[in-house]
Amino acid sequence: MGMTNSSFKGDIILVGFSDQPQVEKILFVVILVSYLLTLVGNTVIILISFTDPKLKTPMYFFLTHLSLVDICFSTSIVPQLLWNLRGPAKTITFPGCAIQLYVSLSLGSTECVLLAVMAFDRYAAVCKPLHYSAVMNPRLCQALAGVAWLSGMGNAFIQGTVTLWLPRCGHHWLYHFFCEVPSMIKLACVDIHANEVQLFVASLVLLLLPLSLILMSYGGIVREIIRIGSVQAWNKALGTCGSHLMVVSFFYGTITAVYIQPNSSYAHTKGKFISLFYTVVTPTLNPVIYTLRNKDMNGALRRLLHRHSYKKKMKYGEQIYLKN
Repeated sequence: MGMTNSSFKGDIILVGFSDQPQVEKILFVVILVSYLLTLVGNTVIILISFTDPKLKTPMYFFLTHLSLVDICFSTSIVPQLLWNLRGPAKTITFPGCAIQLYVSLSLGSTECVLLAVMAFDRYAAVCKPLHYSAVMNPRLCQALAGVAWLSGMGNAFIQGTVTLWLPRCGHHWLYHFFCEVPSMIKLACVDIHANEVQLFVASLVLLLLPLSLILMSYGGIVREIIRIGSVQAWNKALGTCGSHLMVVSFFYGTITAVYIQPNSSYAHTKGKFISLFYTVVTPTLNPVIYTLRNKDMNGALRRLLHRHSYKKKMKYGEQIYLKN
């Protein structure tokens, strides 16, 4: 790998996928394309949610926040990962590692809570349609979004600080591709059982509590549809909730596999590839899922493109007129 102990001083070596150099070349291309799609897809969602009057609803307000989280979450991890995949040097400075730990943990935690908030919004839309506007009023929406961001920051501050305070005794080989709590605590040269318990408890609160709220929301939706008992109601609910359910399945299915487990060997084996899924693939899939399955979003995108092409034609027409 072209790395020596004397080269690094206080730096961290992100071992990542360096034991599989052929895989690194493929991953570089796949991750670069995914990252560019993440940036473009989520930026388009934010843009059309802000500019299209028909999308001034709670659902798209929360979707804008989700897209912003996905952009920032990917950006906190992927550029460093791409840099490490392109050559033999795999280092990140300790301050850089600490920043990556705090930022990625904060944003990942925020997404967990935000997905639960979005499930509650879908519950209100399906089960309380007549009172939806009153229930999901702008003040409540802003408060719920604020809770998501603040809970993410609070969790990152507590877990990140506890992790970074652990003595490392010169250990700097991190068997992962980014600075994440489960792999960072393995660098400690003291008994980390208490830290693993603390991580497990924190994960239960910030992963399983929002997931429980999501399941309760969808339980209420299913009960309401069964009560109505029509195929039309099922189709409408699927159209309303299908995209969110897919996003929840992808995100929670992978992140719980990393954080809710008793063994400590995940980072050396399958854990790196599972982490790749929720750090790289899921932020790319979210805008695809929401635009492909969403008539309102597709309509807004067409209107935006139509406005853009109309302006270009008008500008071109003006230029021809001035020339003549």
